[in-house]
Amino acid sequence: MSLDNPLSMFDVEGRVALITGASGAFGAVAAQCLAGAGCKVVLAAGNAKAMAEVAAKCTGDVHQINARPDSEAACADMVAEAVKAFGRLDILVVASGMNKVAKIEDMAPETFDGVMDANVTQSWLIARAATVQMKAQGDGGKIVFVSSARGLLGHPAGYTAYCASKAAVDGMTKSLGCELGPTGITVNAIAPTVFRSPLTAWMFEDTEEATAVRNGFLSRVPKGRLGEPEDLTGPLLFLSSAASEFYTGHILYADGGYTAG
Repeated sequence: MSLDNPLSMFDVEGRVALITGASGAFGAVAAQCLAGAGCKVVLAAGNAKAMAEVAAKCTGDVHQINARPDSEAACADMVAEAVKAFGRLDILVVASGMNKVAKIEDMAPETFDGVMDANVTQSWLIARAATVQMKAQGDGGKIVFVSSARGLLGHPAGYTAYCASKAAVDGMTKSLGCELGPTGITVNAIAPTVFRSPLTAWMFEDTEEATAVRNGFLSRVPKGRLGEPEDLTGPLLFLSSAASEFYTGHILYADGGYTAG
């Protein structure tokens, strides 16, 4: 890396990136961003149709795996297939997960367990499989989890499972950052607040309900707007490239200042 050409630090040309939850809002952003930057991308998702639509928007080399990281075997197979497709694995983006909203007295224990499994256990399983491969390669790697501002802040509308799961992801990010630092593998997380996606599209509409919810939320966002998918691409490229070599165990809040105040 040279200060005469600082943009070279962000070069990911030819790197191999595996993205779980590739059919979801963040996964789709990650796929298009990294593919557009020259990565060979491996998309993994349970929804094959939606994943194919994401793949069609990506440039360059794209491989699709119709699977979720829901078991040790599934994660090992996913990493093995990525390596078979492109020869190695350099970047893992864990964008898979879920949310179920209910007041604590109305949430069944199995629902709570399901959210924790999807957001925490499955993230740990795929990170574990990727770590084995990256260590075997011997030249480091990049693991990027998708957390949330809700890992730091609570929410009054029945988010006990989601907030707990994202706080756990933050703790896992920090712990793995410490554990894997000596190996050259960095582990970081991007923690967005509300950004435009199919699930949040209603908040951007010009209706009385949407306006009330949006204005209440915006009163705490110093930047004065909700997030757009493009707001996630800069942090992702940074954490996926050599530019972030000295950053590990870090939670990067993509939130317009929401968590600062």
